[in-house]
Amino acid sequence: MERTFVMLKPDAVQRGVCGEIIARFERRGLKIVAMKMLWITRDLAEKHYGEHRGKKFFEGLVAYITSAPVIAMVIEGKNAVKLVRDMMGKTNPQESLPGTIRGDYSIDLGRNIIHGSDSLASAEREIGLFFTKEEIYEYKLVTENWIYE
Repeated sequence: MERTFVMLKPDAVQRGVCGEIIARFERRGLKIVAMKMLWITRDLAEKHYGEHRGKKFFEGLVAYITSAPVIAMVIEGKNAVKLVRDMMGKTNPQESLPGTIRGDYSIDLGRNIIHGSDSLASAEREIGLFFTKEEIYEYKLVTENWIYE
């Protein structure tokens, strides 16, 4: 099973749609193995968006992600990285299809409601930024036999 990092951004928290989005992952059969609400510090934001340092939009990203609380999660499942990315939709909500999270809940690129790791390597790095090993739980869902062959 893969693990991926997912963050419901400040706009998701402020708009009160976090429960609906989390429910989508659960209904799909994915397992949440870690979750917490936090207010990201500037230092953590700069580490998280480190690959964008020096780009013209970097300061705006940092200011936005530190503007209100977020919900950070580790989600586990078969091919979790790709599955979550597909569920999220394209980065630009204007290009996201209805039925995707961004297609249903956002309009503007700068307020695209959710972040998900784009690779296993990114997932490992991002999970390490937001969670300690003790905050991630190993458990079996009683429904797993009905989800996986």
